[in-house]
Amino acid sequence: MTETNETTNMQDQIKQTVTDNQVVLFMKGNANFPQCGFSGRAVQILQALETEFVTVDVLSNDAVRQGIKDYSNWPTIPQLYVKGEFLGGSDIMTEMYESGELKDALSA
Repeated sequence: MTETNETTNMQDQIKQTVTDNQVVLFMKGNANFPQCGFSGRAVQILQALETEFVTVDVLSNDAVRQGIKDYSNWPTIPQLYVKGEFLGGSDIMTEMYESGELKDALSA
């Protein structure tokens, strides 16, 4: 398989994940054991809003780790997707949480 096909397949897999699930958090680690402070903060925010969400551990697969950055054109992890739409990383999530925008986005 060529690198281009692998990249295309990874983009398809990511797209499938974000469209098949209402709320997806691409993060380092998982909800029970975040592997960085930013991922941990993102999980805490979603849990505080009592939101059901799926996590994808980017540390377990380098192709996913790079693929999600290419997919969103966003350089950092974590990344939050709601209803297939990229909302942002930890800082944006924190701002949206504090302003109430995140709660609105999740309940819309």
